[in-house]
Amino acid sequence: MSGFEALPRGGAAAALDEVEIAILRSLAVQLLELIGPGDEPAEDEDPLAALFAEGPSEPPTDPALARLFPEAYASGESDELRAKSSEFRRFTENDLRARKRTDALAVVRGLDGLTPKGDGGAVLKLTAEDSRHWLGALNDLRLTIGTRLDVTDEDESGELYRLPDDDPRKPMVMAYLWLGVLQETLVETLMP
Repeated sequence: MSGFEALPRGGAAAALDEVEIAILRSLAVQLLELIGPGDEPAEDEDPLAALFAEGPSEPPTDPALARLFPEAYASGESDELRAKSSEFRRFTENDLRARKRTDALAVVRGLDGLTPKGDGGAVLKLTAEDSRHWLGALNDLRLTIGTRLDVTDEDESGELYRLPDDDPRKPMVMAYLWLGVLQETLVETLMP
């Protein structure tokens, strides 16, 4: 399990084996499926009208989506705050979904563009812009998996990290930890 390293002229690189490539691609595709397709404007539609298209006003019922698209204001506080949160969601969620789709697609395309070495692995090289997309997608993947695993701040005690090998959550915990390494090392490459 390795992470990203800074490239001399900017950007980042990581050596990935065949299994790591397959896992990352599968997770990114699952994230795209979770986020859902975008509403692409028709060719004859005014592009400015798409900027002002209204999105959903209710929070998602899926806990992972609710984590990816959180409330702007603490819900349940008052009717006024619920109305503000609904209004905020209506005008921001479509853009946020589009950005998350762009980030996840950057992961899929980056992995699909790799030239395998003899062992099936490859070296992934990212530009600074690609790195930002990857960082967004890695964050979204960790939030999603963490929600599915019910990871909380109290989990710092390490209970999830000491699961027996036959626990059905073990593979997802391992993926969660590995994505954390990728995310942390990618952040380090972006720091001056």
